[in-house]
Amino acid sequence: MPKPHPEADGRSRLSRRTLFAGAGTVGALGAAAALMPQVVSQAPSPAAPRPAPEKGGGYALTERVKQYYKTTLI
Repeated sequence: MPKPHPEADGRSRLSRRTLFAGAGTVGALGAAAALMPQVVSQAPSPAAPRPAPEKGGGYALTERVKQYYKTTLI
């Protein structure tokens, strides 16, 4: 025997409990979204090119090169 349709007697399936639970969820999501920090994207500024060496060559002893030399020590 099939169950009668819930709207057949004039009542809808939406109860007060469901309505308030949905409203509370929407409110909580809105509050969480308002508290989240806003992300502002900034284009990275291009690094200024180094001037060309006066005596030729292009080798520069940088921190990265120094770190590499430390790893090659025995």
